[in-house]
Amino acid sequence: MHAAAARYGTWVAYGGAARLALGIVLLAAAGGAAWLGTRPHGPFRTVRPRRATVVVMVAAWVFAIAAFLAGGSLYVRQALRAHLAQAPPADPITPVTVIGVGAVFLVILIASTHGWRVRLASAAIGALAAPMIFELPFDLIVMARTYPPIPPDPALYRALFFVPLFLVELTTLALLTLSPMARPSTAAFLFFASMLFVFAIWAFLGFGYPSAPAPFALNVLSKILAFLTVLSLFLPVRGAERR
Repeated sequence: MHAAAARYGTWVAYGGAARLALGIVLLAAAGGAAWLGTRPHGPFRTVRPRRATVVVMVAAWVFAIAAFLAGGSLYVRQALRAHLAQAPPADPITPVTVIGVGAVFLVILIASTHGWRVRLASAAIGALAAPMIFELPFDLIVMARTYPPIPPDPALYRALFFVPLFLVELTTLALLTLSPMARPSTAAFLFFASMLFVFAIWAFLGFGYPSAPAPFALNVLSKILAFLTVLSLFLPVRGAERR
């Protein structure tokens, strides 16, 4: 019964020493992010890219999306050939993500004094980046444990799916530098550290699929903290120093 429960969903839960090691690594990462945010001189300063760099960044983002669609298509086709395709498990998280993305877009669009073009572009960038704050560390955690493994080479098919996905996530986050509204802040680093701390709690419980109440609650809470991380990059936070 325990093995069946651990394999429910799209990845295999952590157990034993792996669960403990993951939790410790995430706690250390959360501490590092909090330390960066509270340094007296700030973690870093924003450098706006030049026009040529912007063109390269947008082209890289489009290429990453195309590569992900191609790799994902190969992954699904091989799963069908191997008769491993199955109905996806219940997904209670997508509505939370959609609502959060919409809320990020509207808050950035409305709660700013910049011109409407800057607000609209920044709201779109913020809405795209918000889920990536969550997804990048999440995908690193579950990548090697996706289920079922795709024969004849599970590692190859995981790479076909996840390498382009990581490129999408990284290039999307890089778009944050295009907005004149986005600035690193102490609050952003503390929210991100809080998200990693929630990940650590989830890891100590096995980082299981969010079908049970505890993983579901931790998934939702960490996603909300990811959205707050992005919002605190765009909106002034009273009492928090802007870098």
